[in-house]
Amino acid sequence: MLRAMLDWLGFGEKGHAIGHGHGHGHGHDHDHEGGHAHTHGVIDPTIATTARGIWAIKWSFVILATTAVFQIVIVILSSSVALLADTIHNVGDAATAIPLWIAFIFARRKATDQFTYGLGRVEDLAGMTIVGLILFSALVAGYQTIDRLLHPQEIAYLGAVAAAGVIGFIGNEAVAVFRIRVGREIQSAALIADGYHARVDGLTSLAVVAGAIGVWLGFPLADPIVGGVITVLIFGIVWQSARAVFTRALDGVEPEFTALLRHTGEHVPGVRKVQNVRTRWLGHRMYAEADVVVDDSLLVREAAILLEKLHRQASKHLPALASLRLALATGIDPEEQGRAERNPTPPHEHGERAHGDHGHDTASTVTHIDGAQLAVP
Repeated sequence: MLRAMLDWLGFGEKGHAIGHGHGHGHGHDHDHEGGHAHTHGVIDPTIATTARGIWAIKWSFVILATTAVFQIVIVILSSSVALLADTIHNVGDAATAIPLWIAFIFARRKATDQFTYGLGRVEDLAGMTIVGLILFSALVAGYQTIDRLLHPQEIAYLGAVAAAGVIGFIGNEAVAVFRIRVGREIQSAALIADGYHARVDGLTSLAVVAGAIGVWLGFPLADPIVGGVITVLIFGIVWQSARAVFTRALDGVEPEFTALLRHTGEHVPGVRKVQNVRTRWLGHRMYAEADVVVDDSLLVREAAILLEKLHRQASKHLPALASLRLALATGIDPEEQGRAERNPTPPHEHGERAHGDHGHDTASTVTHIDGAQLAVP
């Protein structure tokens, strides 16, 4: 019984195995998902780079938005603080799809002499806006909770409040089943993790039902107490979301992606080292640069062939990679060697189609050799 409950919540062996292996093995049992925090305002690139993943995001938004609209109506009628907090929580989950939608609108615009990288940063601005709105809503919910604890008020339509909590649970559970199923189809540990997060969110909605029952049994403080607990959870999500959004805005990336790009050289015979890796996010697409150390005896054409093979390996390991610029280096950088040792390659998968249908064109590569620029297809 306990094992079944842990699996249902994603903490059992079944959920752990799904998130840590993709099943295309070539003698490697790996996963490149270093971890997945519950954040709002950011879409994981392993989801956003697959057409099926984007489809899952859209329908998750529809389900959660519909649930939130119903709950908002009941909040207005009942003045339930617990339901207000749960509604804010569900709205925040639904709003995660908004930055991706905005990014796709602006991504259609071609790069110009003024915006040479395009307008992918708009997604970061949208994420910051969403985090700000959720923070403001959480402050409102916190204020209302404290006010109700100090000045208890009668909750109207207790049956409707309980029903709204049940609807919240059903909506989150539907999204959980949907995300987990699609996540397994596209082998996205991030989408599967999102599904289990939605399942936990459903339990939060059931807390609203418990609060309504407490009020009905003659304990009026049950509603603001439940509201306070949910509000604390929202503040935790705001912190995680803000950290993720502002890290990307400051050109920060997950260290495992940098390590993976270094690791690609191990799959190309003749490449001694991939070093001085520089990566950045522009929206949900990654742009990268790196220096490549090869044997000194290689001709320019031979070096170009090696770099083309390296590019193909990088595209397999990093499905969100949009552009990769490579330059030949004369020797191994000792400082870079130490940095690589401190950030080892994370577990990941190797396979013919290990990362699925990425849903976008192959990343472009530009190679610099002895001051000349050589395009690698």
